[in-house]
Amino acid sequence: MTGTEPYYLPSGDEIGIFEQCHRRNMAVMLKGPTGCGKTRFVEHMAWRVGRSLVTVSCHDDLSASDLVGRFLIRHDGTQWQDGPLTRAVREGAICYLDEVVEARQDTVVVLHPLTDYRRILPIDKTGETIEAAPGFQLVISYNPGYQRMLKDLKPSTRQRFVSLDFDFPPAEREARIIQKEGEADHATAQALVSLGHRLRALQDRGLAEVPSTRLLISAARLIASGIPVRQACYSALVSPLSDDASLVGAMRDLVDATFV
Repeated sequence: MTGTEPYYLPSGDEIGIFEQCHRRNMAVMLKGPTGCGKTRFVEHMAWRVGRSLVTVSCHDDLSASDLVGRFLIRHDGTQWQDGPLTRAVREGAICYLDEVVEARQDTVVVLHPLTDYRRILPIDKTGETIEAAPGFQLVISYNPGYQRMLKDLKPSTRQRFVSLDFDFPPAEREARIIQKEGEADHATAQALVSLGHRLRALQDRGLAEVPSTRLLISAARLIASGIPVRQACYSALVSPLSDDASLVGAMRDLVDATFV
């Protein structure tokens, strides 16, 4: 895989573990809150091991056909078209299923033969069974937080993956990421990290999703572009997080207290 190295600042042994999983054809599961760096990690590792990356954002209506492929009707008949999972299996790419628990259970079952010694993808509609090309790896991710109370992976599926746990970075590391990705100076990055920690404490007051590192980076980029600090924080942090008037008011107060 060519191109610029995606910036990623490791927090532990996740790079080494992923590399060994890739060498040994082991599937990987990434767990952590939204916006904590799971997707960037996969992008970095695809670059690091020299493999193309096929990403699928999972949702409630994602079917097995969306992953595997389907017949398309053409003027001269029907033609089979591979889905993203099938393309990755044929090409030896990394297939990344983001927020996999959003997909239907019958869709997730399609992954099972690719996660053990068989490394095959049966395609019932064509009668073909594809052996995964060298280098193919399956990676899934999900947020084990509050919204997963009614959705989770079956134990039989979970045990097919090596799991890596992610979380929001410690303050010093998060500030470094914001400086790099958000083009922020040191003082601004530190202030945004402080604000992020204060906003995350509002989860106990009903905030559905706490601010991610991604949102803090967005605020930093607006500030670097010349947008006034408070307005940048309102637009990039406060407004995306909630429409509830009381929560919005509390968050605006925290912004004002942080950037006096």
